Amino acid sequence: MNKQSAPLLPTSVRWQLWIVAFGFFMQTLDTTIVNTALPSMAASLGESPLRMQSVIVSYVLTVAVMLPASGWLADRIGVKWVFFSAIVLFSLGSLLCAQAETLNGLVAARVVQGIGGAMMVPVGRLTVMKIVPRAQYMAAMTFVTLPGQIGPLMGPTLGGFLVQYASWHWIFLINIPVGIAGAIATLLLMPNYTMQTRRFDVRGFIMLVVGMATLTLALDGHQGMGLSPAAIGALVAIGFAALASYWWHAKGNSRALFSLRLFKTETYRVGLTGSLLGRIGSGMLPFMTPLFLQIGMGFSPFHAGLMMIPMIIGSMGMKRIVVQVVNRYGYRNVLVAATLMLALVSLSFPLIAILGWVYLLPAVLFFQGMVNSLRFSAMNTLTLKDLPDRLASSGNSLLSMVMQLSMSLGVSIAGILIGSFAHQQVVANSPAMHHAFIYSYGCMALIIALPALAFAKVPADTATNRQLKKEPGTGSTRTQ
Repeated sequence: MNKQSAPLLPTSVRWQLWIVAFGFFMQTLDTTIVNTALPSMAASLGESPLRMQSVIVSYVLTVAVMLPASGWLADRIGVKWVFFSAIVLFSLGSLLCAQAETLNGLVAARVVQGIGGAMMVPVGRLTVMKIVPRAQYMAAMTFVTLPGQIGPLMGPTLGGFLVQYASWHWIFLINIPVGIAGAIATLLLMPNYTMQTRRFDVRGFIMLVVGMATLTLALDGHQGMGLSPAAIGALVAIGFAALASYWWHAKGNSRALFSLRLFKTETYRVGLTGSLLGRIGSGMLPFMTPLFLQIGMGFSPFHAGLMMIPMIIGSMGMKRIVVQVVNRYGYRNVLVAATLMLALVSLSFPLIAILGWVYLLPAVLFFQGMVNSLRFSAMNTLTLKDLPDRLASSGNSLLSMVMQLSMSLGVSIAGILIGSFAHQQVVANSPAMHHAFIYSYGCMALIIALPALAFAKVPADTATNRQLKKEPGTGSTRTQ
């Protein structure tokens, strides 16, 4: 915050911002700390590391399906009690994860953790919107989201360190003291703002949950759950029927969870399609990279975690120049070029590692992080920039849900690829594993490149982008 605005905030409000910031930190740390620990978890639970994608998918999918309800609950019950409940559930889920003795038990605990995580970040944003003046909202959001940017930077390294020098259980146990402190601080310091809400679209919510959950389960049903082809076919049929039912339910329904009027805006329609396809490919990278470094190359968990730092630094650095790059080259050119470059860089990563050019890996990961961040930022702003103000909040919520869903699909597909090419046999740093990862990365590069076809349809830019500004009457921001 600047020198003039910071002193105007009462001490109680500054403490409330710290509470929200720690919530952001807990949620973002957890999304990255688990990836490095998957092989060690597998060994402890007596599972193949090639079947551990369900630990990631269960959390991310739960966040996706719970996001639409979190904002409504905060308005109806109050931000204090929903944020408190989110921290308690997240901490309880962490404790259950640390005590899990089977893969199914760990997945169930991750669902509990995901419910808390789904409420933590959006309710945190809503809290900031309510406790600070409009003129200070951007500065306040910058303050509370900074720990959220540190979380991904610390996550892989901290996870690798704890796994190597303690045990994988500690990646969950460290959440407990932080959660207890956050819950107590929320009770003592957080005001309970509420506001009048319209009736929640329960039918639409259930349809979307059923559709997303069944299709994701069907994707990994054979390899991860051992389902028969008939059961998988039934899940696919139920999933598509649920989504089609929602489309019919939302048609002309002003109270629908997500209005179909969103898709009348061309940039939103193209951007959402591209985001869904693009994040499937990008969602594979955080899962595949630590797995390849440990199983494919024989790196220790701590070493694999350290190797992820250049990618995060590249991602954070690119955010400072995204606006200038998009202004110079336009959304269409940036998105098509970034998509194809990301596919090429992702394919080169395992080849360079297997050839023994280990000293080049940090540079490759740094560039991968830059390109990935450029594509993410451009996708997000393209999708939301032309929406009418009355649809901005709904459009942002749907985009957030699609982002989480596509990440879960990406992890599922990555697990299927490496499991299929390795035939579920794990011999670390062997020629067979090298071949399996090369084939998997080749398929992944094709999946990453596919959204270039969607981005080629992006209409020509009609306005110059400026810095982010607050949406009138909402807690969201978008680039103008």
